[in-house]
Amino acid sequence: MPIKNSAKKALRQDHKKAAANLIVKEAYKKAVKAVTKGIVEGEKDLTEKLKFAQKKIDKAAKKGIIKKNTASRKLSRLMKKVKGEVK
Repeated sequence: MPIKNSAKKALRQDHKKAAANLIVKEAYKKAVKAVTKGIVEGEKDLTEKLKFAQKKIDKAAKKGIIKKNTASRKLSRLMKKVKGEVK
């Protein structure tokens, strides 16, 4: 445990930021899983789910939770799945 007051405050801030980042990370993962589940079940219209997943991934990249290239890669792979190029 930290001893100095500034170190204690930094630890409190780290806990708050980690909790907030976890919420955003879980949100985009849940959105991606919803799209993947829709593909497996054979849903015809996935545009709304896909748009929502894209929004969540972009938001995570903007906040620095995932890197920009990682977000781009995830979106690209998700689009390929939706189009049926990769199973």
